[in-house]
Amino acid sequence: MLESAGERQIVKSLHLKLPHSIWDALEKRQLATGEPIYHIAREALANHLEIEHNTLFQVSTSSALVEGIYRGAVTIGHLREHGDFGLGTFEGLDGEMIACDGDFYQVRSDGTVRIAANEDLSPFAVVTRFQPEESFELPECPRLDALLTELDRYRDSANVFYAIRIDGRFSTVHTRAMCRTSEGVPLVVAAAHQPEFSMRDTVGTMAGFWSPQYTKTIEIPGYHLHFITELRDAGGHVLECSGSRLRVQLQQVNELRLALPENEEFLKADLSLDPGADLDSAEKSQPKKRER
Repeated sequence: MLESAGERQIVKSLHLKLPHSIWDALEKRQLATGEPIYHIAREALANHLEIEHNTLFQVSTSSALVEGIYRGAVTIGHLREHGDFGLGTFEGLDGEMIACDGDFYQVRSDGTVRIAANEDLSPFAVVTRFQPEESFELPECPRLDALLTELDRYRDSANVFYAIRIDGRFSTVHTRAMCRTSEGVPLVVAAAHQPEFSMRDTVGTMAGFWSPQYTKTIEIPGYHLHFITELRDAGGHVLECSGSRLRVQLQQVNELRLALPENEEFLKADLSLDPGADLDSAEKSQPKKRER
C-alpha cells in the first residue's frame, strides 16, 4: 500500500529466541563465508519457504560492454528464469531492454517498441525478482537530479545494490536508444551516434538499479534507469525527466550472480582497463533529440 509523502514502508522485522545449536550453526557459517547472520537466516527461510530471495542475475560485465563485446550471451527466455524486472541491451547493442511485471521489451533506435521474444539474445542484462521493501510518493520531481537525490535518502548503504521502480505521470522524459553496432566498436564511439527522444505528459514506468562504485568493472555504478510508457509504445535509457506525485518503490539486493560469456570475443578481450570514464560518457551523452 502506498503511503503518504515522506513516510516509508519498512520491511518487517522478526525477533525470536534460537536454541544454541542453531545459533552455533549460524556463527559457524558466518565465520566460513563472511556473510552477516541476518543474511544467512533470511536466505535459509527463503529457501525453506521456496521463495526466491533478493539476488541480481547479471549477464557479462560493464568492462566487456565498454570494449565493444556485443555478441549475445543468453536468451531472453533464460533471463525470465532469473527475474521479472530489470534492464539491459540486445545482441549487437540493438536498442534498450526494459523488463517489468515479467514482460521484456526492446526499445529500438527508431523509437519503436516490441515485445522481446524468448529466443532473442542479450550481451548484457541485469534482472531480479522485484519484491519492494519500501515505497513512497514523490510530490514534485523538477528534474532527474532531484529524483536521484531523493532516492539517496532511502538508501541506507553504499555497499549493496538497490532495485528501483518509479511509476506515474511524467511531465517530460528524455531518453536514448542505442543503434545496432558492429562487434568491437567501443561503447563510447557507439554512444556518440545514439538517437534521443523527448516525451511530454506521458504515463509510464522507470525500472533500474543503483550499484556501488566498487563494482564499476562489473556493473554500471550509480543509478541506471530505463523507461517505458504505459502504452508500451516509447521508452529508452533515461537521461532526464520531470513529473509529480510519482510512486517510488525500492528493494535492497545483497547477492549478485554473474554469468560470463563463453564466446571468443569475451575470453580474449583485455578487460583490465578502468571503464569509468567511458561509461560515464556513454550514459550521459546527449545528441539531437526527437519529439514523441
